[in-house]
Order: sequence, then C-alpha cells, then structure tokens
Amino acid sequence: MAIWLFRAGKSGEYENKFLNDGKIYLTWDELNTDLSKLSDRQGLLEYLLNFYSDAKRNTVRNWLGQIYPIAHRIKKGDWIILPSKLKSAIHIGKVIGEYEYHPKANNPFFHSRKVDWFATDIPRSKFDQDLLYSFGAFMTVCQIQRNNAEERIKSMSKNNWSSKQSDLVKKQDEIADDDTTIDSSQIDLEEFANDQIAKLIIRKFKGHRMEFLIESILQAKGYTTYHSPEGADKGIDILAAPQPMGFGQPRLCVQVKSTDSPIDRPTLDQLIGAIHNFGADQGLLVSWSGFKSSVEKERPNQFFKVRLWSQKEIIDEFIKNYDKLDEEIKAEIPLKRVWALSISENE
Repeated sequence: MAIWLFRAGKSGEYENKFLNDGKIYLTWDELNTDLSKLSDRQGLLEYLLNFYSDAKRNTVRNWLGQIYPIAHRIKKGDWIILPSKLKSAIHIGKVIGEYEYHPKANNPFFHSRKVDWFATDIPRSKFDQDLLYSFGAFMTVCQIQRNNAEERIKSMSKNNWSSKQSDLVKKQDEIADDDTTIDSSQIDLEEFANDQIAKLIIRKFKGHRMEFLIESILQAKGYTTYHSPEGADKGIDILAAPQPMGFGQPRLCVQVKSTDSPIDRPTLDQLIGAIHNFGADQGLLVSWSGFKSSVEKERPNQFFKVRLWSQKEIIDEFIKNYDKLDEEIKAEIPLKRVWALSISENE
C-alpha cells in the first residue's frame, strides 16, 4: 500500500466535488486524452511537451511526475491524503477503483479514480509536524514516503487518529530518485508555519483558556467584551460590541469550544437561541476542531446571523491582529515577521 497526496485545486475549489463524488480527479486544465494509452513515461513526456508547447521543458517534466501516477502508479488499496484548503483538516480515503477516462466531462474532470473517503475532517493538529510538512507540498500529486509515513498513518487510523510518534518514527527511509516524492523546495512554508503556530496555541490555550485568546482577538479588532465566569454560561462565553464602552453594533454572542472533535448542530442552535435571549445582533461560533456537516450545511442559511471560526480562521485572525494582542498572549506565542520569496509550483 502506498500513500498519495492529492490537491483539489489551488484554493480547494474542487474539494467538495472530490468528497461528494467519492473520487479523486486529476485537475489538469484541458488535458482531455486517455492516459491509459500513454503508459510509457517518455511517450507521455513527448505528448505533454507538444500539448503544452508554450511551457518550459523542466516545467513539463515536473508535470509528468504528477500526471503519470493516476493511470499507472496508483493502485487499488492505496490511501489518498487530501489536505483541506477550506478548513484546518485532513481527509483520507482508500482507492477502490481503476483509472477512468471521461472524454465528455467538463474541464478539468477528465481523469478519475473512485475513492472511499473513510475519514474526513481530521484536525490537522492530530498529525505530527513532520507529516504536516510532507502534506504541505505545492505539488498537486505526490507520494508520501518519508519518515515511515505509511506505518504511522495506518497506526493513527487504529488509534482514533492519535499519534504515537515516539514509537513509530524510524530513521528516514532511503527514497528512490522519483519525481513524485518531495523536497524542502516544494513545501508551502506559510502552511508549515501556521501548523507550528497551531500546535503551540492548542498546547497553551486548551480548554477554558481558549476563550481568553478569542476575547483578546476580538479586543484587538476593536470590540469591548464581557467574559462569562467559568461554569454555567447560558449558551455564551463572551459578549462583544464595538466602541469604547461596548454600546455600538453589531452586538455579538460568542461561544468557544476547544474540544478534540468537531461540534454538532445543537451547539449552533444554542448560540442562535442566545442571540435572541441576550438581545444581540449576531453570533460567533468558535470550534478549534471544526464543525460537523450538520453545522456546515447551515452556513448559507445563517450567513447574516452567525459566523463560524475553525482552527483556520482562528490562526488567520491571530496573525492578522497579532500586533494588537494582549502582551501576555504575545509572550506565550512569540512570533517574528519574516519576508520570503513567493514562488509558485510551476516556477
């Protein structure tokens, strides 16, 4: 069994289609040709060089390593890692079908394999940093092999996605000279840094302390807040409103959860009830581990009433407002701004 990383578009625009269709797609623009008939790598390279005649040869060689596997290297029983761009989560599936070519499909869904998505919305914080480093590859398709990844991920699947890194990390495997593996130059360093920040935040602010972090972010955004004492909170943890004394609008009810599991619909319903009971205008529901599908389905229905923050939004808001955060929080999560050259995957 091999483990493969797939990406569902640069911004995760195809993620829901992957999950809903029970498939992976090779989303290469306009590549409407049967890849099963191009089994020779050199022959496929020549075809791609001709098809993408305006692209540089080295760029096309890089694409070859990502296009070739779906028809010729990925096998039934292999596992697929699909890092979400929509939330701080990882989806994992098992390949259950052979390569399929769909000549009449809409671009770019010409190539697919059927997948059983047996584990979705696993929080990124469940995975060790070196695995997240591999999951951060810019490449659309690549094989995950380093640091005994296969055995460790299989072990996590049997342990409620908890890591036993100390027992399973071995000396880094010898990796073949294969253009579907990754090196440090192909890693999304921003995503890597965000994962490090996330692990430190959940270690420092697990449980009730997460409320203080969210309160500090809201204060940095210009809100005056009231923090409910620990205990019975009547469906709210924080009340917030703009202007120095908190008499402005919108008036917010905030509920904060830092549990290890995504939260379900009753918590959202409780917040909606609290908005009415407290005479608030809108609500903010914060869940470090994200939300179950019953909550996600309500996003459009509650768009003008409730905002949902998962780990991704918490990290984004934390970084965006870092300079204005409480000094004690900055001391616990010390960050340094670093400028780096931004290079796309095709450069």
